[in-house]
Amino acid sequence: MERKDNMPLWVFLGLSSINTRKGALILFWVCFVCGIVFIPVSYHLGDWSWAGLTFVVALWYWLCIRWMDKHSAWQ
Repeated sequence: MERKDNMPLWVFLGLSSINTRKGALILFWVCFVCGIVFIPVSYHLGDWSWAGLTFVVALWYWLCIRWMDKHSAWQ
């Protein structure tokens, strides 16, 4: 993906190697499902960083996708 003039850096970094909306949605759902899978693992290990981090990354991807949709920035 090429960076447009009005594109924030956080959007460019989040989606820099993804060219399509479908690819970005797949990445979002994989992160979200991994976050759900890590909940029981985190409960047994007592370390919630894995589940928390994957949900934060999924949120970041969702916000990037939303920004791209609002600004019609997909190719």
